[in-house]
Parts: sequence; structure tokens; C-alpha cells
Amino acid sequence: MSTFAIGDIHGCFRTLQKLLERLAFDPTQDRILLVGDLVNRGPSSLEVLRWAKQLGTRINLVLGNHDLRLLGYAAGITLPKKDSPLKSVLNAPDCNHLINWLRHQPLVYQEGTFVLVHAGLLPQWTVHEALRFSQEIQDVLQGPLASQLLECLTWKSLPPWKSIPPELQRIVASTKILTQIRTMTRNGGMNFHYVGPLTQLPNSLIPWFSFPGRRKATSTILFGHWAALGLFQAPGILSLDTNCARGGELTAIRLEDGQLFHQKCQD
Repeated sequence: MSTFAIGDIHGCFRTLQKLLERLAFDPTQDRILLVGDLVNRGPSSLEVLRWAKQLGTRINLVLGNHDLRLLGYAAGITLPKKDSPLKSVLNAPDCNHLINWLRHQPLVYQEGTFVLVHAGLLPQWTVHEALRFSQEIQDVLQGPLASQLLECLTWKSLPPWKSIPPELQRIVASTKILTQIRTMTRNGGMNFHYVGPLTQLPNSLIPWFSFPGRRKATSTILFGHWAALGLFQAPGILSLDTNCARGGELTAIRLEDGQLFHQKCQD
């Protein structure tokens, strides 16, 4: 039995199928872990969601910012653009079942010594704290405050805290960190705007995983989201988003031995 972690799929179902062939993935024996952003950009978000859902207990995943955007569309918070690839999901006869399944997925998942998150963790967070925050967010997404949380996530920048219900303030901040963070300011502030490569990173910013004093653990954090970072390995971290939806590759790692697998975009 093997366990494979796969980077951001973004609706690239044909590429995913080719990668699974390369992995010799056996759904009766092997398991799949996904670092989020299953949907959007690529042409086949509906097929990706159906594939993931039917795997049942053979798959574990965390939600990414594009997955949350889909939940917002489904809740009527905002409307997708006319050419949005997410319309195939919203118009599907099994849309409600897929959305309900997606709402029940976590934002942080631990598999032995590996921790999955879409974007990153604050330096001062322990894995235990991140898992607790993830559970809080998951509970909100399944409850009456879900629409308010999803609406907050559509804002380009966070308004004054007084504009957010007190019971949602930490939830909103935690959700944005787990699904959107790439860099931080040198005084410890969060930055959600820089999307470029490390080689062009302004001196005023630091990758979240390089911040001095980051609370280290025995876990290795697997994440995606930062496409311009690409495949990036350092002690305790592995970035798996290799920009498949924009003509790059879809990347997987076999957790048992660390072997990497790559599939050029086919979508």
C-alpha cells in the first residue's frame, strides 16, 4: 500500500488521470492526499470533485482558497463570471451532494509525521493549534454562520474587526492564513499580496516557512497555493504546487519513500 500526496489540481482532470497512471495508483490498496484547490482554472472541476468524492476513505484532502470560492458561489455570496469553469459544478445535477461533501472537509490534516495545509501556518502556531483552528473552521462551514464566513473571504482586505461578528473574527483570520498566506512582513505581519517567485521577493517580506523563530515540530508540512514557488523542499516543508493549470506540471510525492512524480499538463 502506498500513500501519495498531490499538489493543486485546479480542474485538470486529464492530467490527474495521467499522473495516477504514472503512480500505478490502485484505489483498492493505495491512498491519496490532496493539498487543496481541486477546482477552478482548468476545464474539468466537476470531474475532479466526482473522482475525489467517490474514493471515499481512500482519500483525504484540505480545502484551498478556490474550493472555498466554489462554496461561496454555491451559497449565493457572489456570482461566478460568465466563463467560469466552476459553472459546470454549479449546474450539475449532483451539485448539492458535491458541495455538501466539500463543506465537510478540513483545512488542516495530519497523516503520521506529515501535515497537509493549502497555504501555510503562522510561525507561532503548533501543529496541534493548527488542527484545532481547522476544526473550528470546519464547524462554522457546516453551521448557520457559514455564509458570513464565506462573505468575509471575498473581501480584498480585512475591514476593521468591528465589522466582523466577534464569534467570527478569529475564524476569518485563521481561514485566510491557512488558505492564502505566502509571505510575512519582517515585523510579523501577514501578507496576502505577493505571488511571485523567491528570486524576486522584496526585502521587506519573508516566506512564512522561513520566519525566524517558527515553531518547529517533527512534522513535515506539505502545502500548495504558491505556484511561482514551484516544487520546493527544505527541512520540514514541501511545496507541491507546480502550476499545472497554467501549463506546468502536476506533482505527487509517495510518502513512504519520498519519491517524486511529475506529469506535464494535458488539459
